[in-house]
Amino acid sequence: MGPVNAPRGPLLVDCEDMAWFRDQPEAARGAAAALGRRIGLGEQRTAELVLAVSELASNIVKHAVDGSLLLRTLRTREVAGVEVVVVDTGPGMADVPAALRDGTSSTGTLGIGLGAVQRLADSFDIHSRPGQGTVQLARFWPRPTPPSLTSEPVVGGITRPIGSERICGDAWAARTDTGEQTTPRQREETSHPQSLGAARLDWSAMTATPRPEAPVRTEARGRSVRVHAADPGPGRGVLVMSCDGLGHGPLAALAAQAAVQAFRTGDARTPEQAMQQVHKALRGTRGAAVAIARLEGDGRVLFCGTGNITAALVTATTRSNLLSHPGIVGHQMHQLRTYEHHLPAHGALVMHSDGLSGRWRPADLADLLPHQPALIATGLLRLAGTRRDDASAVIAKAAR
Repeated sequence: MGPVNAPRGPLLVDCEDMAWFRDQPEAARGAAAALGRRIGLGEQRTAELVLAVSELASNIVKHAVDGSLLLRTLRTREVAGVEVVVVDTGPGMADVPAALRDGTSSTGTLGIGLGAVQRLADSFDIHSRPGQGTVQLARFWPRPTPPSLTSEPVVGGITRPIGSERICGDAWAARTDTGEQTTPRQREETSHPQSLGAARLDWSAMTATPRPEAPVRTEARGRSVRVHAADPGPGRGVLVMSCDGLGHGPLAALAAQAAVQAFRTGDARTPEQAMQQVHKALRGTRGAAVAIARLEGDGRVLFCGTGNITAALVTATTRSNLLSHPGIVGHQMHQLRTYEHHLPAHGALVMHSDGLSGRWRPADLADLLPHQPALIATGLLRLAGTRRDDASAVIAKAAR
């Protein structure tokens, strides 16, 4: 998949989950070394990545309950990197700052692990609740790091396949809408930069468009209104998609990959236009449930959903659910409807597949919201993931 962020816009990264590891420190270290070399991280930076993975994987064995480590690639227009995500369900940390200080240990060791990871990583984020578990994120870019990567991405997500599957039928994606017109060839070249073509790793054996209805605008609950084919606001916007390919396994993954490809290379400026493009691309596949949102700098959110994707605007104390309509994208998609909402300054857009229970509360995310979107998504997966289906969650913060 290709780059997603435009110059001087909100930072977005193209993220691809590569492999999960449970109680496999040696396998995780070997995979990290191979991944660093394949994407051109550099010898020294790859060695630092392997050291961090070694510390994190060892901590899972020593301290965690039901711990897992995820390796994934990150890409922007300029560079590729590696992100390491660690999640467990206990025992958690009562004092995270103390745990990051060198010399702190609960097992009699030197206690330099987390502090070393924090120093080695370009970006490190951690959240922990005593009795519930810990989520950690460490990001590694090659040297020298481009200046554009000094900020944090405004969108982040995570996917997890069902059971022992190695590929996931869920997917998420984000891209910037600059309002500039590009040709199909330019979009295709942007989505598949030749410099990154060899960076992919294969960890697995791998109806008609609805007719528009008359414009409608009616008041809905709270501050949301229903609109038809709403015009995008002035300036840049961030488009975010959550996709759940029907079922699970390779055929579901093919549908999700087709949706991501169409979303990334399309020229749609609104969720409704993007949904129509994805619908066309998914013909001949198993089909999918899809939700697409557009976030604008003033907090305006346009949302269009088809199928069983949970979506909500969340603050520390409130949750406003976004309405999707029945259908299967790529097969039977009823009349599209777009809803307009407002995202509070300190809130977040949450979208997830039915591999997560929708019964979580705003209080469950309250102390996660100040963290990076990818860490929030991982925390939500730990909290609400059912393990009976492929699972995915994507979080977007206001693109101000």
